[in-house]
Amino acid sequence: MSKISSIQALERLKTGNQRFASSSQSNNLFDSRNRRQELTEFQEPFAIILGCSDSRVLAEIVFDQGLGDLFVIRVAGNIVAPSQIGSIEFAVERFGTALVVVLGHSSCGAILATLEELERPSENRSPNLCSIVDRIRPSICTLLEINPSQSKDILVENAVRANIKASVDNLENGSEILKQLILQEKLLIVGAEYSLETGLVDFFDNAL
Repeated sequence: MSKISSIQALERLKTGNQRFASSSQSNNLFDSRNRRQELTEFQEPFAIILGCSDSRVLAEIVFDQGLGDLFVIRVAGNIVAPSQIGSIEFAVERFGTALVVVLGHSSCGAILATLEELERPSENRSPNLCSIVDRIRPSICTLLEINPSQSKDILVENAVRANIKASVDNLENGSEILKQLILQEKLLIVGAEYSLETGLVDFFDNAL
């Protein structure tokens, strides 16, 4: 079981991201034979990352962590569906991991695809892709209702953050297991946004 508290885990991620953004990463995080052998028997991931599938946002690299350190779930748009919730419940219960980070990123393609669908609905869009777009759509529609005249660039920026916050809310309220652990202060779920331009991760206000 993980022995690291949510606050310690959060600080470890922040420190690792600072190393990554400043190009001072740790060496040999993935090629240690001894570490590979250790992990054949057990794993103790200190944080769970629900991130986007974007090829430019690999959590282990962005946070400068190695084998066995992170339990990573990746899906386009860092959306929350039953399979993602179940995966997080599994990791929390099996490994005692106390921190979940929903990691979105700037210029998210899933956000852009949802905007395109709102502007020009497609009759032939794959139902599987629609399942992603439909989970992102409410956040964008709310932003458009509040300020319909905002520029597309600003809308995308705001939509990325709104979608991250929506995923955090869905995790906090979509599972009785996770909800109870939060109430017992055994689990912290936070949102964060990775900047493709700077390499820095901005943790949202509820990240202590």
